Amino acid sequence: MQKKLSILINDLDSGGAERVVSILLDMLKTKYDITLFVLHNIIFYDIPKDIKIVVVGNSKLSDSGLIKLLKLPYLAWRYKKLNIDSHISLSFLSRSNYINILAKLFGIKSKIIVGERAMPSLQYNQGFQGKINKFLIKILYPKADLVFANSKGNALDLEKNFNIKDIKVINNLFDINQIIKLSKEKVKLKDGFNFITIGRVDEGKNHQLLINAIANINANLYIIGDGILINELNQQIKDLSLTNKVFLLGKQKNPYKYLSKADCFVFASTREGFPNVLVEALACKLALISTDCQSGPREILAPDTDISFQLYNRIELANFGILTPVNRLESTIEAMNLIKNSTKLLNSYKNRAIQRAMEFDKDRIINDFINIIEQ
Repeated sequence: MQKKLSILINDLDSGGAERVVSILLDMLKTKYDITLFVLHNIIFYDIPKDIKIVVVGNSKLSDSGLIKLLKLPYLAWRYKKLNIDSHISLSFLSRSNYINILAKLFGIKSKIIVGERAMPSLQYNQGFQGKINKFLIKILYPKADLVFANSKGNALDLEKNFNIKDIKVINNLFDINQIIKLSKEKVKLKDGFNFITIGRVDEGKNHQLLINAIANINANLYIIGDGILINELNQQIKDLSLTNKVFLLGKQKNPYKYLSKADCFVFASTREGFPNVLVEALACKLALISTDCQSGPREILAPDTDISFQLYNRIELANFGILTPVNRLESTIEAMNLIKNSTKLLNSYKNRAIQRAMEFDKDRIINDFINIIEQ
């Protein structure tokens, strides 16, 4: 008899954790009897048609932080009632992790596994809501049967700042062959040198820095993503008279066709967990420029270096891309001009890209997930 596996996540809207879940559903569907539990009925990614989907409760995207906090016990109780016979309950993202662990305290019999996808000490570093999240992580995560993180940096943060022990590290997994296949779909970008980036349009992704940088460079910039700052970005583009060289493409079902037609992927994020887009850009054989934010980029682009090290005042030509200090306009411009003006450097990174991407292929990493489920 197959083991019953429940996977709990906020939703399957576009995002890194959500894409990982969509791949896991496809790879594990024949090994386990899987039910997908979501807090919001949003499914952006393709998933197998025979996967059962259950909406846990009346959680709303528009709920305030306080409402979300107050709903946690109710949603955990609902999850316990709806998930009465699973052997393993695997959750992703902080809020779903809280619900998963609270359900255990309410008596759910499943083995509880929670996955941390971001660096909590940076993600929750502001205001009362940030303090509440840090408190919940400290008191709830140790009660899970197993905690895993998607990067060494995240695991180190949980250990040092939240006193959580025995954390497993499982990098995000990717369907590299599918990315390559989708990347061949035809699309036309503007003539000239084209930079491209992907990410939610919010403060953490720092697209504003890239727009300011491209104003000083003879090149174009494509931004894939949507979010709360989209109007501000549009206004910034107009104010800087960049409507002929900065293009907002919104959310894309197949971003890879754009990635493969660009020259260089550039990433300005101020904080990360494990940025999927860097691996996806590598799979599309792109040269990469990324901030050396904690955590993720250094582990991906400079895997042989100390993950605790962080740049502050210079750029670094790493093995698989250029790293820049966080939120430094001058350094970003320097790196973008360097890659644009050196065909040799550009091609050397492109030639190494797929080699690094394949290290995160789903067939290499899936056994790590199976091991924690079976452990």
